[in-house]
Amino acid sequence: MTIDIIIIIVYLVAMLAFGFWGKTRTKNSSDFLVAGRRLGPGFYTGTMAAVVLGGASTVGGVGLGYTYGISGMWLVVAIAVGIILLSLFFAGPIQRLKVYTVAQMLQLRYGVNATSASGIVMAMYTLMLTVTSTIAYATIFNVLFGTPRPVSIAIGAAIVIIYSSIGGMWSITLTDMVQFIIKTIGVFFLLLPFAWFGAGGIDGIMERLGDAAPSYFDLGTIGVDTIVTYFVIYSFGMLIGQDIWQRVFTARTPRVARWGGTAAGVYCLLYGVAGALIGTAAAVLLTDGEAKDDAYAAIAEKVLPVGLSGIVLAAAVAAMMSTASGALIACATVTRADVVPFLSRLLKRSEADGAEGGNPEHEMRANRIYVVAIGVLATVIAMALSDVVTALTIAYDILVGGLLVPILGGFVWKRATGAGALAAMGAGTLATLVTMAFTDVLANEPIYVGLGASLAVYIAVSLMTPRTPVAVLEIWDGRLAGTTVAESDDPLRAVHSQAIDIVTERSDG
Repeated sequence: MTIDIIIIIVYLVAMLAFGFWGKTRTKNSSDFLVAGRRLGPGFYTGTMAAVVLGGASTVGGVGLGYTYGISGMWLVVAIAVGIILLSLFFAGPIQRLKVYTVAQMLQLRYGVNATSASGIVMAMYTLMLTVTSTIAYATIFNVLFGTPRPVSIAIGAAIVIIYSSIGGMWSITLTDMVQFIIKTIGVFFLLLPFAWFGAGGIDGIMERLGDAAPSYFDLGTIGVDTIVTYFVIYSFGMLIGQDIWQRVFTARTPRVARWGGTAAGVYCLLYGVAGALIGTAAAVLLTDGEAKDDAYAAIAEKVLPVGLSGIVLAAAVAAMMSTASGALIACATVTRADVVPFLSRLLKRSEADGAEGGNPEHEMRANRIYVVAIGVLATVIAMALSDVVTALTIAYDILVGGLLVPILGGFVWKRATGAGALAAMGAGTLATLVTMAFTDVLANEPIYVGLGASLAVYIAVSLMTPRTPVAVLEIWDGRLAGTTVAESDDPLRAVHSQAIDIVTERSDG
């Protein structure tokens, strides 16, 4: 156990070191928020896989396998399918838009400032995603250090907040690559073969499970309705999440975003199957009293020799930290670029936090302050919650129910209007939350009710309101084609000024 503790401490110190290394590459807001938009295929693939495979996919995935057998893979498989679809059909266009947030994409497409209200929904989603990974620290540090749950959460959160705030996306990219390598070794080359061998292979597992064996090897044990809901929530969630888009923005070219992301999706598929198989082995090796979210740490301690178990536990911490840091910087970006300016306009106050440009050092300082503030808030919330899968479900229900229709609709339906998008956001979010309140957080109904309400309102209001101005659509089409580009450390100013230029030219003509 002492060796395991040393390994984890060395890992945590290394994350801080890579964070400071990333700081040397961070010269402006573009570097801080999207790594200067210059990641090649290797870095892009590794970091994309790292950010989507967090605590819920690793600890939660093994826990689902422990409870449902091979059918526990569907949560991670749904995430993988979403990444593949995003990469093949949307990553290229998204990367060419040259924006920083989903709300800026909506402004660009609909030409309505009020669509930045979507930032509130996105901030809620990314905050809850940060919380899910922060919660998961406790499952590992409790085993290693014997610390109380709040202290365990605080240890992991402090490391992530420090390295994320000092170097932004460059620090996160460098740490994510290390975390990707550690996760690959820990899950595929250590925990899976040791757990499977320790349980006696498929024959030994079947024999020891007895009458329960068929259900553990049935792909549908978790329930068809649950599987469908996983795909609706997580696959669609991958298409529109700010944390995912922000990684797409880091790609050097649309080609890197497309094929690097596809490779990451295939990796996630394999990761989901591996987690379920580990959980199945854990079902015969652990006592019935183990909580499902403790299965990962418990099986690592049981089947691996000291030292190797430390690497596997470090892999779990790596999974949590990679998602936590990605979600943290996404939430900070949305809060600063979208939520604060929107609330300032709503309250008729000037946007004085630096959104209008100015000294680059002030920009960087403001970015860091937002990262630290959001990180502290997420840590406090994490200490009040306990179930990572529940927290993740809340996050994705809010995201998909409120934003899926106006975002994807903006790409595929030219007749859609800003009024329709705004109405769809409000209706979808409200319907999702209300249905959740009257049913259950983990129920399947909230997401379907939210999506249905959002789609109906989107179509109806768009058809009843004037078309989006031609000048706005010209900017949008130009960005998608890669022929009209406005790059700036201040994305809001770039988007607005380009729209004003075109409208002014048409007025003068």
